This record gives sequence, C-alpha cells and structure tokens, in this order.
Amino acid sequence: MSKSTVVFALCMVAFVAACAKKEEAVYVEQPAVTTEPVYTGKYK
Repeated sequence: MSKSTVVFALCMVAFVAACAKKEEAVYVEQPAVTTEPVYTGKYK
C-alpha cells in the first residue's frame, strides 16, 4: 500500500466518525417565575 492510500483511509475513517449519529442533548427548562419568599417573622 502506498502512503497516500493509508492517508486517504485514515481521512475516511475520521470523516465517518465525525458524521456518525450523535446523541441529542436534552435541555430541562427551569421555571421562569420563582415562588415568593414566605414571611418568617425574623424582622419584628
């Protein structure tokens, strides 16, 4: 095998690995509104 054939084969392996199906990232939405703090009677 010539050197260019080996380089081409490595490039093809890298290309296939880069284009392989990737798992989609799952994003969890945080609630936009927080609950109001409860009055604790700390400052009387």
